[in-house]
Amino acid sequence: MTDKQRAAKVLELLAERYPDLETHLMAESPWELLVATVLAAQCTDKRVNQVTPELFRRWPDPAALAQATIPELEEVIHSVGFYHSKAKHLIAAAQLVVKEFNGETPNTMKDLIKLPGVARKTANVVLWGGFGINEGLAVDTHVKRISGRLGLTKHTDPVDIEKDLVKLFPQSEWGKVNHRWSGSAAMSVMRGSPCATNARWLRFAPK
Repeated sequence: MTDKQRAAKVLELLAERYPDLETHLMAESPWELLVATVLAAQCTDKRVNQVTPELFRRWPDPAALAQATIPELEEVIHSVGFYHSKAKHLIAAAQLVVKEFNGETPNTMKDLIKLPGVARKTANVVLWGGFGINEGLAVDTHVKRISGRLGLTKHTDPVDIEKDLVKLFPQSEWGKVNHRWSGSAAMSVMRGSPCATNARWLRFAPK
């Protein structure tokens, strides 16, 4: 089986197993999705969803958050990991959005990655989830592990992994692949759970 054939089988199983494309992070705008995605680094979506309602109540947009102090934001997000650096980055990002983008969340990769705390992974999530734009594949820990286990890449660097994956999957599917790959059954492939779903996944893995 070629890499492209394997990728096509992965797409088929992902669509069958995870037909629902609703986001795991609660967000009602591109800005909220950006904030939630930054907070979700090394933290569960469930935990992020517990803190964002109060965050967005107090600071509903970039202009409001740009006026917050780091201690104020830390008080709200202290239960997420690395909350000090995340508070610093989010306030700085809000200030830059207000200053350079008239308070509107950028909708291009080159502009999004100018924002503090936003790298390609976060930018790809925001572009697809917030604007419906497929510019790349967000490579997080889940994607890195699963794509390697299924033989879709031999690289370990996220940038190189993304380059491999965008060659294998149609551009129209990039965002869907990212979203569906975060599913618990997909992750259980990495844990060696002997369920029927895993048996189907591992049929595609190199021997």
